[in-house]
Amino acid sequence: MTTKATARRDKPLAFAGRTWRSRLLLGTGKYRDPEQTREAVENSGCEIVTVAIRRTNIGQKTGQSSGEPNLLDILPPQRYTILPNTAGCYSADDAVRTCRLARELLDGARLVKLEVLGDEKTLLPDVRETLKAADILIADNFDVMVYTNDDPVAARAFEDAGCVAVMPLAAPIGSGLGIRNPLNIATIVDNASVPIIVDAGVGTASDAAIAMELGCDGVLMNTAIAEAGDPPLMATAMKQAVEAGRRAWLAGRMPRRRHAAASSPGERLFF
Repeated sequence: MTTKATARRDKPLAFAGRTWRSRLLLGTGKYRDPEQTREAVENSGCEIVTVAIRRTNIGQKTGQSSGEPNLLDILPPQRYTILPNTAGCYSADDAVRTCRLARELLDGARLVKLEVLGDEKTLLPDVRETLKAADILIADNFDVMVYTNDDPVAARAFEDAGCVAVMPLAAPIGSGLGIRNPLNIATIVDNASVPIIVDAGVGTASDAAIAMELGCDGVLMNTAIAEAGDPPLMATAMKQAVEAGRRAWLAGRMPRRRHAAASSPGERLFF
């Protein structure tokens, strides 16, 4: 319990009519094998795992061999919220088609992570195509979490369109560069009435903590854990970083000062 009257009051991560305790969301690609995936996800404490529908075996309907590992065997939907994403889509039509396939594969699941990429080298989003896809999906009764640039104007457009969460990038996908534009992220957070979840570009635990200290509602990552020297240990570090960053934001950081301020009160000198 906090004793400071200025501290913010916490509330659960909530969107699409549901709540979650963990503010860390994980991708499921790039791990060495399914066992490492399972261990990292467990260590992270996350409750939402995102799955690239076009690249992951989650059932024979995907057309993959029945002998290949099924991700749902190690990350069961009874325990985790499976968040299908449209990774690898470069047009609104492809993204919409992928989401509709995900709904069929996952027994009518409505919650999706929408990303429409504009360039194969940078993997930066195509905001125009993403917004087009969002409009179609929302009209089709999907709950859309949307990946976008760290642009406050774009973030507002997606919120106005009806997206349940906006997910601005910290840096390009898989770059590990950390938050390149904290002022834009803070502006997005300040102007939003839906959850803001940093997605892409996190490299280490301090990046995740900074995102939370800026007031973000959560962080989604994959490469930062999967390509670490010890992915399960990094997953633990990321869990702790997200929790610490959230507590720091709730507590409220001290003001930045141009000059020094003594740690001990100067008016009570004993000699």
